[in-house]
Amino acid sequence: MNQPFRSFVSAFWVVVLFTGLGMSSLSAADVASVEQRLDHLEKLAASNQTSVINSGDNAWLLASSALVLMMTAPGLILFYGGLVRSKNVLATMMHSLILMALVSVLWMVFGYSMAFAEGNAFVGNPLTYFMLRDVGGAPNPDYAGTVPQQSFMLFQMMFAIITPALISGAVAERIKFKGYVLFVVLWVTVVYFPLCHMIWGKGGFFNWAGGGKIPVLDFAGGTVVHISSGVSALVCALVLGKRAGYPQEAMIPHNVVLSLIGTGLLWVGWFGFNGGSALNAGSLATSAFASTHFSAAAAALSWAMVEWWHKGRPSVLGAASGMVAGLATITPASGFVTVPSAFCIGLAAGVVCYFAVTELKAHFAYDDSLDVFGVHGVGSIIGMLMLGVLASATVNPAIASTFQVNGVAVSLAGGMSQFGHQAIGVLFTVGFAGVATFVLLKIVDALVGLRVDIEDESVGLDLTQHGERAYSE
Repeated sequence: MNQPFRSFVSAFWVVVLFTGLGMSSLSAADVASVEQRLDHLEKLAASNQTSVINSGDNAWLLASSALVLMMTAPGLILFYGGLVRSKNVLATMMHSLILMALVSVLWMVFGYSMAFAEGNAFVGNPLTYFMLRDVGGAPNPDYAGTVPQQSFMLFQMMFAIITPALISGAVAERIKFKGYVLFVVLWVTVVYFPLCHMIWGKGGFFNWAGGGKIPVLDFAGGTVVHISSGVSALVCALVLGKRAGYPQEAMIPHNVVLSLIGTGLLWVGWFGFNGGSALNAGSLATSAFASTHFSAAAAALSWAMVEWWHKGRPSVLGAASGMVAGLATITPASGFVTVPSAFCIGLAAGVVCYFAVTELKAHFAYDDSLDVFGVHGVGSIIGMLMLGVLASATVNPAIASTFQVNGVAVSLAGGMSQFGHQAIGVLFTVGFAGVATFVLLKIVDALVGLRVDIEDESVGLDLTQHGERAYSE
């Protein structure tokens, strides 16, 4: 922006502020606000001049955005809906459905800004992109230099929608709807948006590609999505307590067919989840796509085999759970590891997650209704740690040169050093999400209550919370 034009714009904003505030003089804070706004406009103008939109990259990112949204509806809706009892199917589906609207609005108003605007190491300035101001057709080279920033915003919004939807599986069949809604509003604001900024945002504490202090590799959401939601789900299950009759009463899924359809939609949608995180339609997207597929395949087989050995027969629902475990586990590593490494990660996911949802859950006697922690939380912890050993600069050359210490490039390829970085990221996410979730649950319980009473739980949440039935009698 040339100096005469800058002077004109400065004078214009001074007049606007003077007129709007009805003041005879401007405070230092007002002048600083004008200068900050001008600096932001200059950056937008510079990015518009230096960045060229690639139609192929944009088409891939928009398609990936649609695929990730499909993971919530109908994917997660069907997967979770089939796993609960028939009297709670609509209420369970509503938990995911309502977030497509609720989180989208929060993302538009301040969520995107908190996650991806410049700020401090822990959160972005919520006013920079307030109501998506200045988020339009010009690329933001800090994140995706070949697509409109609006496309990047839409893609990231789909992650923000599905993450709290995953938590709902742990509290199915016993949470008040109004308590759930208030909890989600608080959780995405206090946990998801800041964590997203810390891991992926420019200047975030852990963002290896944006000046972070600790280089944690997380390609598509091991910490941001799966560990945060998995750990939060466990805390929710513990705070709400067990469903009435659990574990003495068998609580059998009412429609495994629905869950299998949901599993297939999740697998297909995950190609957008991981492949789209390359943010372009190049070879890295292909590599992430391939790693995603072979990890899911390996985990489905290893889960089925260990269940066959452990229980004498492989279940259909077990194979489906193994697929989801493989997808969740490869998510942080999908853009950093080779296909053979991804296959090994999937094999480990199937075995470890199987014992997490059977032996670990039984030993500690918690009621995580749909095994969110055992599949997503435990799975992504395994993926994050194995990534620390298996990360390859051949797959993603950026990890060999992007992160710098005192101006010197430091390789983040697999080894004990990077394993340590990954472990720090995992421990921080577990602690941050766990403590914040516990506090938020106590606040919500004090304000509107969390759990339905025993009579409503017995009748079912479909009728007591929504006044509807899924099936005619």
